[in-house]
Amino acid sequence: MRIAVDCMGGDHGPSVTLPACKAFLATHPQAELLLVGTAEALAPAVGWARCTQVTATEVVAMDDPVDVALRRKKDSSMRVAISQLKSADEQSPALADVCVSAGNTGALMALARYLLKTVDGIDRPAIASVLPNEHGGFTTMLDLGANVDCTPEHLLQFAVMGSALVAAVDGRPDPTVGLLNIGSEVIKGSDVIKRAGDLLRAAAAGGHLNYHGNVEGNDIFEGTTDVVVCDGFVGNVALKTTEGLAHALSQFIREEFTRNWWTKLAALVALPVLKRFRARVDPRGYNGAALLGLRGLVFKSHGGADAYAFERALVRAHDAARNRLLDQVRGRIVDTLQSMPIQPADEFVRPAA
Repeated sequence: MRIAVDCMGGDHGPSVTLPACKAFLATHPQAELLLVGTAEALAPAVGWARCTQVTATEVVAMDDPVDVALRRKKDSSMRVAISQLKSADEQSPALADVCVSAGNTGALMALARYLLKTVDGIDRPAIASVLPNEHGGFTTMLDLGANVDCTPEHLLQFAVMGSALVAAVDGRPDPTVGLLNIGSEVIKGSDVIKRAGDLLRAAAAGGHLNYHGNVEGNDIFEGTTDVVVCDGFVGNVALKTTEGLAHALSQFIREEFTRNWWTKLAALVALPVLKRFRARVDPRGYNGAALLGLRGLVFKSHGGADAYAFERALVRAHDAARNRLLDQVRGRIVDTLQSMPIQPADEFVRPAA
Protein backbone atom coordinates (compact mmCIF):
# COMPACT_ATOMS: atom_id res chain seq x y z
CA MET A 1 0.00 0.00 0.00
CA ARG A 2 1.29 3.44 -0.92
CA ILE A 3 0.10 6.37 1.19
CA ALA A 4 0.48 9.99 0.11
CA VAL A 5 0.99 12.11 3.22
CA ASP A 6 0.46 15.85 3.36
CA CYS A 7 3.32 16.49 5.78
CA MET A 8 2.64 20.24 6.02
CA GLY A 9 -1.00 20.06 7.13
CA GLY A 10 -2.40 20.53 10.62
CA ASP A 11 -1.55 22.78 13.52
CA HIS A 12 1.95 21.33 13.94
CA GLY A 13 3.04 20.25 10.46
CA PRO A 14 6.27 18.25 10.01
CA SER A 15 7.09 18.28 13.74
CA VAL A 16 4.18 15.83 14.15
CA THR A 17 3.69 14.23 10.75
CA LEU A 18 7.28 13.09 10.22
CA PRO A 19 7.68 11.30 13.60
CA ALA A 20 4.27 9.71 13.00
CA CYS A 21 5.37 8.51 9.57
CA LYS A 22 8.56 7.05 10.99
CA ALA A 23 6.64 5.17 13.70
CA PHE A 24 4.14 3.91 11.14
CA LEU A 25 6.86 2.58 8.84
CA ALA A 26 8.40 0.67 11.75
CA THR A 27 5.19 -1.30 12.28
CA HIS A 28 4.12 -1.69 8.63
CA PRO A 29 7.05 -3.19 6.72
CA GLN A 30 5.01 -3.64 3.52
CA ALA A 31 3.81 -0.02 3.33
CA GLU A 32 5.34 2.81 1.33
CA LEU A 33 4.94 6.53 1.92
CA LEU A 34 4.97 9.47 -0.45
CA LEU A 35 5.99 12.38 1.78
CA VAL A 36 4.69 15.64 0.33
CA GLY A 37 6.02 19.00 1.53
CA THR A 38 8.65 21.64 1.07
CA ALA A 39 12.22 20.45 0.55
CA GLU A 40 13.36 22.15 3.75
CA ALA A 41 10.59 20.59 5.86
CA LEU A 42 11.25 17.10 4.49
CA ALA A 43 15.02 17.28 4.99
CA PRO A 44 14.95 15.18 8.22
CA ALA A 45 13.39 12.31 6.23
CA VAL A 46 16.08 12.13 3.56
CA GLY A 47 17.26 8.55 3.17
CA TRP A 48 14.31 6.92 4.93
CA ALA A 49 13.57 3.45 3.57
CA ARG A 50 10.29 2.95 1.68
CA CYS A 51 9.78 6.69 1.40
CA THR A 52 9.65 8.92 -1.64
CA GLN A 53 9.74 12.67 -1.23
CA VAL A 54 7.45 14.76 -3.40
CA THR A 55 8.25 18.45 -3.29
CA ALA A 56 5.57 21.13 -3.00
CA THR A 57 6.36 24.82 -2.75
CA GLU A 58 3.21 26.06 -0.98
CA VAL A 59 1.22 25.28 2.14
CA VAL A 60 -2.51 25.64 2.77
CA ALA A 61 -2.82 27.32 6.15
CA MET A 62 -5.48 26.23 8.62
CA ASP A 63 -7.28 29.56 8.22
CA ASP A 64 -6.97 29.90 4.45
CA PRO A 65 -10.27 30.43 2.61
CA VAL A 66 -11.26 27.67 0.21
CA ASP A 67 -10.77 29.86 -2.87
CA VAL A 68 -7.14 30.45 -1.87
CA ALA A 69 -6.49 26.72 -1.72
CA LEU A 70 -8.26 26.13 -5.02
CA ARG A 71 -7.14 29.03 -7.17
CA ARG A 72 -4.00 30.58 -5.74
CA LYS A 73 -1.99 27.82 -4.07
CA LYS A 74 -1.81 25.40 -6.97
CA ASP A 75 1.40 23.80 -5.74
CA SER A 76 0.34 23.28 -2.13
CA SER A 77 1.32 20.11 -0.30
CA MET A 78 -2.36 19.26 0.16
CA ARG A 79 -3.13 19.55 -3.55
CA VAL A 80 -0.02 17.64 -4.60
CA ALA A 81 -0.78 14.87 -2.09
CA ILE A 82 -4.34 14.42 -3.36
CA SER A 83 -3.05 14.46 -6.95
CA GLN A 84 -1.07 11.30 -6.21
CA LEU A 85 -4.39 9.42 -6.27
CA LYS A 86 -4.99 10.29 -9.92
CA SER A 87 -3.74 8.14 -12.79
CA ALA A 88 -1.89 9.77 -15.65
CA ASP A 89 -4.06 7.74 -18.05
CA GLU A 90 -6.42 4.78 -17.97
CA GLN A 91 -3.58 2.29 -18.43
CA SER A 92 -1.35 3.64 -15.64
CA PRO A 93 -1.98 3.01 -11.93
CA ALA A 94 -2.14 5.91 -9.51
CA LEU A 95 1.02 6.73 -7.58
CA ALA A 96 -0.76 6.27 -4.24
CA ASP A 97 -3.66 4.18 -2.94
CA VAL A 98 -4.80 6.63 -0.26
CA CYS A 99 -4.05 10.17 0.90
CA VAL A 100 -3.87 11.47 4.49
CA SER A 101 -3.92 15.12 5.56
CA ALA A 102 -4.45 16.99 8.82
CA GLY A 103 -4.96 20.27 6.99
CA ASN A 104 -7.82 22.72 6.61
CA THR A 105 -11.02 20.64 6.37
CA GLY A 106 -12.83 22.94 3.96
CA ALA A 107 -9.84 23.14 1.66
CA LEU A 108 -9.30 19.38 1.78
CA MET A 109 -12.90 18.69 0.85
CA ALA A 110 -12.90 21.28 -1.94
CA LEU A 111 -9.61 20.12 -3.43
CA ALA A 112 -10.51 16.45 -3.18
CA ARG A 113 -13.85 17.06 -4.85
CA TYR A 114 -12.27 19.20 -7.58
CA LEU A 115 -9.38 16.86 -8.33
CA LEU A 116 -10.99 13.45 -7.83
CA LYS A 117 -14.67 14.18 -8.51
CA THR A 118 -17.50 12.45 -6.72
CA VAL A 119 -19.11 9.09 -7.36
CA ASP A 120 -22.12 9.31 -9.68
CA GLY A 121 -25.21 10.11 -7.63
CA ILE A 122 -23.30 11.83 -4.82
CA ASP A 123 -23.36 15.64 -4.65
CA ARG A 124 -20.83 16.17 -1.87
CA PRO A 125 -18.31 14.02 -0.02
CA ALA A 126 -18.86 13.55 3.71
CA ILE A 127 -16.45 12.95 6.57
CA ALA A 128 -17.16 9.72 8.44
CA SER A 129 -15.49 8.36 11.54
CA VAL A 130 -16.25 6.15 14.54
CA LEU A 131 -17.00 6.85 18.19
CA PRO A 132 -16.96 4.21 20.95
CA ASN A 133 -20.28 2.99 22.32
CA GLU A 134 -21.48 1.11 25.39
CA HIS A 135 -21.59 -2.22 23.56
CA GLY A 136 -17.84 -2.32 23.20
CA GLY A 137 -18.10 -1.46 19.53
CA PHE A 138 -18.31 1.71 17.48
CA THR A 139 -20.93 4.05 16.11
CA THR A 140 -20.15 5.47 12.67
CA MET A 141 -21.08 9.14 12.37
CA LEU A 142 -21.21 11.47 9.38
CA ASP A 143 -20.88 14.24 8.37
CA LEU A 144 -18.23 15.51 10.81
CA GLY A 145 -17.39 18.84 9.24
CA ALA A 146 -17.13 18.70 5.47
CA ASN A 147 -20.55 20.24 4.79
CA VAL A 148 -21.88 22.94 7.08
CA ASP A 149 -25.14 23.48 5.19
CA CYS A 150 -26.92 20.37 3.96
CA THR A 151 -30.16 19.67 2.14
CA PRO A 152 -32.45 16.73 2.95
CA GLU A 153 -31.11 14.97 -0.15
CA HIS A 154 -27.54 15.33 1.11
CA LEU A 155 -28.49 13.71 4.42
CA LEU A 156 -30.07 10.82 2.52
CA GLN A 157 -26.87 10.39 0.51
CA PHE A 158 -24.84 10.44 3.74
CA ALA A 159 -27.06 7.66 5.09
CA VAL A 160 -26.41 5.55 1.98
CA MET A 161 -22.65 6.14 2.21
CA GLY A 162 -22.53 5.45 5.95
CA SER A 163 -24.43 2.21 5.48
CA ALA A 164 -22.03 1.21 2.71
CA LEU A 165 -19.03 1.98 4.91
CA VAL A 166 -20.25 -0.12 7.83
CA ALA A 167 -21.30 -2.96 5.54
CA ALA A 168 -17.89 -3.01 3.84
CA VAL A 169 -15.64 -2.58 6.88
CA ASP A 170 -17.60 -4.28 9.68
CA GLY A 171 -19.26 -6.94 7.57
CA ARG A 172 -22.80 -5.93 8.59
CA PRO A 173 -24.98 -6.29 5.49
CA ASP A 174 -27.92 -4.31 6.91
CA PRO A 175 -26.65 -1.67 9.37
CA THR A 176 -29.17 0.47 11.20
CA VAL A 177 -29.28 4.21 10.48
CA GLY A 178 -30.41 7.02 12.77
CA LEU A 179 -30.99 10.71 11.96
CA LEU A 180 -29.58 13.00 14.67
CA ASN A 181 -32.31 15.27 16.00
CA ILE A 182 -33.48 17.07 19.14
CA GLY A 183 -35.97 14.33 19.88
CA SER A 184 -37.11 10.94 18.66
CA GLU A 185 -40.54 12.18 17.60
CA VAL A 186 -41.18 12.64 13.88
CA ILE A 187 -42.66 16.12 14.41
CA LYS A 188 -39.45 17.52 15.97
CA GLY A 189 -36.57 19.24 14.23
CA SER A 190 -36.04 21.82 11.50
CA ASP A 191 -37.66 21.73 8.09
CA VAL A 192 -34.52 20.15 6.65
CA ILE A 193 -34.47 17.40 9.27
CA LYS A 194 -38.19 16.66 8.87
CA ARG A 195 -37.84 16.41 5.10
CA ALA A 196 -34.73 14.23 5.47
CA GLY A 197 -36.71 11.95 7.75
CA ASP A 198 -39.38 11.63 5.06
CA LEU A 199 -36.75 10.68 2.48
CA LEU A 200 -35.10 8.15 4.80
CA ARG A 201 -38.44 6.52 5.60
CA ALA A 202 -39.20 6.30 1.88
CA ALA A 203 -35.81 4.69 1.28
CA ALA A 204 -36.47 2.21 4.08
CA ALA A 205 -39.89 1.39 2.65
CA GLY A 206 -38.21 0.58 -0.65
CA GLY A 207 -35.74 -1.74 1.06
CA HIS A 208 -32.70 0.48 0.43
CA LEU A 209 -31.90 1.40 4.06
CA ASN A 210 -32.47 -0.02 7.52
CA TYR A 211 -33.74 3.25 8.94
CA HIS A 212 -34.29 3.29 12.71
CA GLY A 213 -35.67 6.82 12.98
CA ASN A 214 -34.60 9.95 14.85
CA VAL A 215 -31.89 9.58 17.47
CA GLU A 216 -30.51 12.00 20.05
CA GLY A 217 -26.97 12.78 21.18
CA ASN A 218 -26.94 10.13 23.91
CA ASP A 219 -27.82 7.44 21.35
CA ILE A 220 -24.40 7.88 19.73
CA PHE A 221 -22.68 6.38 22.76
CA GLU A 222 -25.46 4.01 23.70
CA GLY A 223 -25.00 2.37 20.31
CA THR A 224 -28.68 2.64 19.42
CA THR A 225 -27.84 2.55 15.71
CA ASP A 226 -24.79 1.55 13.68
CA VAL A 227 -24.80 4.82 11.73
CA VAL A 228 -25.75 8.34 12.84
CA VAL A 229 -26.39 10.95 10.14
CA CYS A 230 -26.21 14.74 10.59
CA ASP A 231 -24.91 17.84 8.83
CA GLY A 232 -21.27 18.82 9.17
CA PHE A 233 -21.91 21.72 11.56
CA VAL A 234 -23.76 19.58 14.10
CA GLY A 235 -21.40 16.64 13.60
CA ASN A 236 -18.26 18.66 14.15
CA VAL A 237 -19.67 20.29 17.29
CA ALA A 238 -20.65 16.87 18.62
CA LEU A 239 -17.22 15.46 17.84
CA LYS A 240 -15.31 18.30 19.49
CA THR A 241 -17.63 18.17 22.52
CA THR A 242 -16.94 14.46 22.83
CA GLU A 243 -13.19 15.01 22.66
CA GLY A 244 -13.39 17.78 25.25
CA LEU A 245 -15.46 15.64 27.62
CA ALA A 246 -13.06 12.71 27.30
CA HIS A 247 -10.14 15.00 28.16
CA ALA A 248 -12.03 16.55 31.08
CA LEU A 249 -12.98 13.16 32.54
CA SER A 250 -9.37 12.00 32.37
CA GLN A 251 -8.27 15.19 34.10
CA PHE A 252 -10.93 14.84 36.81
CA ILE A 253 -9.86 11.26 37.54
CA ARG A 254 -6.20 12.27 37.66
CA GLU A 255 -6.94 15.08 40.12
CA GLU A 256 -8.98 12.85 42.43
CA PHE A 257 -6.37 10.07 42.49
CA THR A 258 -3.54 12.51 43.34
CA ARG A 259 -5.19 14.38 46.25
CA ASN A 260 -3.27 12.57 49.01
CA TRP A 261 -1.19 9.47 49.63
CA TRP A 262 -4.32 7.34 50.22
CA THR A 263 -5.74 8.21 46.84
CA LYS A 264 -2.32 7.71 45.23
CA LEU A 265 -2.19 4.22 46.73
CA ALA A 266 -5.66 3.54 45.38
CA ALA A 267 -4.48 4.75 41.99
CA LEU A 268 -1.68 2.17 41.99
CA VAL A 269 -4.18 -0.60 42.68
CA ALA A 270 -6.53 0.69 39.99
CA LEU A 271 -3.79 1.44 37.44
CA PRO A 272 -4.62 -1.43 35.02
CA VAL A 273 -8.28 -0.38 34.98
CA LEU A 274 -7.38 3.28 34.53
CA LYS A 275 -5.13 2.47 31.59
CA ARG A 276 -7.88 0.51 29.87
CA PHE A 277 -10.35 3.31 30.54
CA ARG A 278 -7.99 5.91 29.10
CA ALA A 279 -7.39 3.83 25.98
CA ARG A 280 -11.11 3.36 25.51
CA VAL A 281 -12.00 7.07 25.67
CA ASP A 282 -8.81 8.59 24.25
CA PRO A 283 -9.95 10.39 21.06
CA ARG A 284 -6.46 10.06 19.60
CA GLY A 285 -7.05 6.35 19.16
CA TYR A 286 -9.99 7.03 16.83
CA ASN A 287 -8.23 9.65 14.70
CA GLY A 288 -8.59 9.37 10.96
CA ALA A 289 -11.88 10.01 9.19
CA ALA A 290 -12.78 8.92 5.65
CA LEU A 291 -14.05 11.35 3.01
CA LEU A 292 -16.76 9.21 1.47
CA GLY A 293 -18.26 9.69 -1.97
CA LEU A 294 -15.04 10.50 -3.84
CA ARG A 295 -13.39 8.61 -6.69
CA GLY A 296 -10.33 8.28 -4.52
CA LEU A 297 -9.60 7.38 -0.91
CA VAL A 298 -8.84 10.41 1.28
CA PHE A 299 -8.49 10.44 5.07
CA LYS A 300 -8.70 13.50 7.30
CA SER A 301 -6.69 13.65 10.51
CA HIS A 302 -7.61 16.01 13.34
CA GLY A 303 -5.80 19.30 12.81
CA GLY A 304 -4.45 19.31 16.36
CA ALA A 305 -3.30 15.68 16.27
CA ASP A 306 -0.06 14.72 17.99
CA ALA A 307 2.33 12.11 16.57
CA TYR A 308 0.43 9.17 18.07
CA ALA A 309 -2.92 10.41 16.77
CA PHE A 310 -1.55 11.08 13.28
CA GLU A 311 0.01 7.62 13.24
CA ARG A 312 -3.43 6.18 14.02
CA ALA A 313 -4.82 8.06 11.03
CA LEU A 314 -2.11 6.49 8.85
CA VAL A 315 -2.97 3.04 10.20
CA ARG A 316 -6.68 3.57 9.54
CA ALA A 317 -5.99 4.79 6.00
CA HIS A 318 -3.65 1.87 5.32
CA ASP A 319 -6.19 -0.69 6.53
CA ALA A 320 -8.95 0.92 4.45
CA ALA A 321 -6.83 0.78 1.30
CA ARG A 322 -5.68 -2.77 2.01
CA ASN A 323 -9.30 -3.92 2.39
CA ARG A 324 -10.26 -2.12 -0.84
CA LEU A 325 -12.73 0.07 0.99
CA LEU A 326 -13.10 2.43 -1.95
CA ASP A 327 -14.24 -0.30 -4.34
CA GLN A 328 -16.61 -1.87 -1.82
CA VAL A 329 -18.24 1.38 -0.75
CA ARG A 330 -18.46 2.74 -4.29
CA GLY A 331 -20.10 -0.45 -5.54
CA ARG A 332 -22.76 -0.38 -2.85
CA ILE A 333 -23.42 3.32 -3.36
CA VAL A 334 -23.81 2.93 -7.11
CA ASP A 335 -26.11 -0.09 -6.76
CA THR A 336 -28.30 1.64 -4.20
CA LEU A 337 -28.56 4.98 -5.95
CA GLN A 338 -29.27 3.41 -9.33
CA SER A 339 -32.26 1.60 -7.87
CA MET A 340 -33.31 4.67 -5.89
CA PRO A 341 -32.43 7.75 -7.97
CA ILE A 342 -31.77 10.95 -6.03
CA GLN A 343 -31.97 14.29 -7.73
CA PRO A 344 -28.92 16.57 -7.39
CA ALA A 345 -29.43 18.81 -4.40
CA ASP A 346 -26.86 21.57 -4.25
CA GLU A 347 -29.69 24.07 -3.76
CA PHE A 348 -32.55 23.60 -1.33
CA VAL A 349 -35.52 25.88 -1.63
CA ARG A 350 -37.34 26.17 1.66
CA PRO A 351 -41.10 25.79 1.41
CA ALA A 352 -43.17 28.93 1.83
CA ALA A 353 -44.53 29.49 5.29
